[in-house]
Amino acid sequence: MIRLRGRDILIMGILNVTDDSFSDGGLYSDSEKAVSRALEMIEQGADIIDIGGESTRPGFTAVSVEEEISRVVPVIRALRKETDITISVDTYKYDVAKAAVEAGADIINDVSCLADRRLAALSASSGKKLVIMYNRRGNGDAPSPEQDDDISADLKEKLEKACSEAASEGVPKEDIILDPGVGFGTTRAQDIDLIKSIASLRDTGYPVLLGLSRKRVIGSILPYETAPDQRDDASAGAALAGILYGADIVRVHDVKKTFEMLKGFSAAYGEDD
Repeated sequence: MIRLRGRDILIMGILNVTDDSFSDGGLYSDSEKAVSRALEMIEQGADIIDIGGESTRPGFTAVSVEEEISRVVPVIRALRKETDITISVDTYKYDVAKAAVEAGADIINDVSCLADRRLAALSASSGKKLVIMYNRRGNGDAPSPEQDDDISADLKEKLEKACSEAASEGVPKEDIILDPGVGFGTTRAQDIDLIKSIASLRDTGYPVLLGLSRKRVIGSILPYETAPDQRDDASAGAALAGILYGADIVRVHDVKKTFEMLKGFSAAYGEDD
């Protein structure tokens, strides 16, 4: 955990147990390798491990509920035996989330903006935290048309609606985390606007999670072509900007680089309230 001017900043390490994630697909599809990678990220400074069994990159191929469960649950169970680290499951499917919670997950990270309200009911009944992410694409593989319109009003409307639905299912406000949904059916200009929107999201009283590591918007910032796994320096810089706007959690691939950058910044910028 990084302390920055009276705020606790958490690093969420990404653990994709998939074959087709846009930057690290196939690297940790083996359960033993996945657990080893999770433990490595914890040593490097991760506060949360976010485990996903289905890629949500643009044009992703959906997998069955059974396949997704077979990917994430063994890793969650094995990791829970090794550590008490906070574990998040990255899924929009109720049955997957339920199996993950039963296996030891602490957070349901829903990228669908609560398309399935049963996820909220599961959060409420289990006492697990719920991430609600703004998503213009939906939870399918066909993104909505990208338009450079003002995204702030749509962001506010959809997240307010989802938070209201979560509350109606019994999720306490302190268990809800908001994510502006960078890169989900948005243009690169809109992605920058979403990062800047974090300040207004925090005004709602909910903590904010920012996930932009290695995404297309990071590639677009740089004046030369980069592969996704070559964007970690720029990702760390953009994550810092998000934190200064008010993000409480940053979701990243390179935990070590992010942790060291934030430690250096907090030492120089000041840790006092």
